[in-house]
Amino acid sequence: MTDPDTPVPAVADFPLPGDGWTVLNNRIVVRISGPGTDKFLQGQFSQNLNEVTAGRSPRAAASTPKGRAYCLTRMVRAGEDILMDFSTDLADDTISHLRKYLMLFRGTSMDVIPAASLVGILGNRVAETLAGNAINNLKDPGDSVELDTGFLVRTEPTAEGTPRFEFWQTTGDENSLDTSDQRPRADWYASEIAAGVASLTTATQESFVPQMLNWQHVGGIHFKKGCYTGQEVIARMHFLGQLKKSLFRFRIEQAGELPVPGSALVAGERSVGEVVNSVKYRNGSCELLAVVRHDACEKNLHPEGQPDAVLIPMPLPYVVPEREKSPQSDT
Repeated sequence: MTDPDTPVPAVADFPLPGDGWTVLNNRIVVRISGPGTDKFLQGQFSQNLNEVTAGRSPRAAASTPKGRAYCLTRMVRAGEDILMDFSTDLADDTISHLRKYLMLFRGTSMDVIPAASLVGILGNRVAETLAGNAINNLKDPGDSVELDTGFLVRTEPTAEGTPRFEFWQTTGDENSLDTSDQRPRADWYASEIAAGVASLTTATQESFVPQMLNWQHVGGIHFKKGCYTGQEVIARMHFLGQLKKSLFRFRIEQAGELPVPGSALVAGERSVGEVVNSVKYRNGSCELLAVVRHDACEKNLHPEGQPDAVLIPMPLPYVVPEREKSPQSDT
């Protein structure tokens, strides 16, 4: 098993296991509480707070005034409070930035919950052990249920059909899950790539408008919620059909050097994309998510400096209609 403190997952099992769990110690949980909670978050994030309910925990993004995402998160309703998860690498900067706006809301606070932890779950079996019959309420990605020790959220399956869940353990109780089912964090990281769920790093923060990361297709953007920081750029790109690149999943059968986040993908001599996330498998292959220009996605692509590392397109578990310029959802 990989070292739980390794900042970047090393090597994932191949094929990915169909069940098991992983402590996501590269994420922290913060609590926003007080009378201005919803109004504060409504003005900074791409999600409509009216739709963050006891049974619904959608994703959200926070962006700069130029519409570039600096935070990708999920919102969980906990009574009158909201819980969100931040990357440990980006958390200090994210919290410091958001607190500049939080100062306008007297009596409202945002604090890390030291005892909280996130657990990524592959397959239904472990989730059923936690939730019992309540798992029947989790039909779609973003559906959630409150348990005695936290919240269980269904998330996007892998493109190959493996169900996935997040367990937001908030009580600090010792994890009671069977340790024989524990998987390396790289397996969960690989499942995120297989599910088309991007995450930001120090190399890619503020590099992409959320739609370039397919964030609207994992329920992270509400296009009719009204004003928030970056909304003008995000809305214009959606309603005027200006999205010219988006998130793709690729595989390299035998990868020498793993393409790292922020590195370029090229077609011939032309840079046409940027790596967002990548993971190496034990069989020597690797998979990655990359933002690529739509007019170049069918060309022969490879990582910059690795002309023999051919990128093989892989499926996502959702459709991206912007690539075909077909009608888009307004929610």
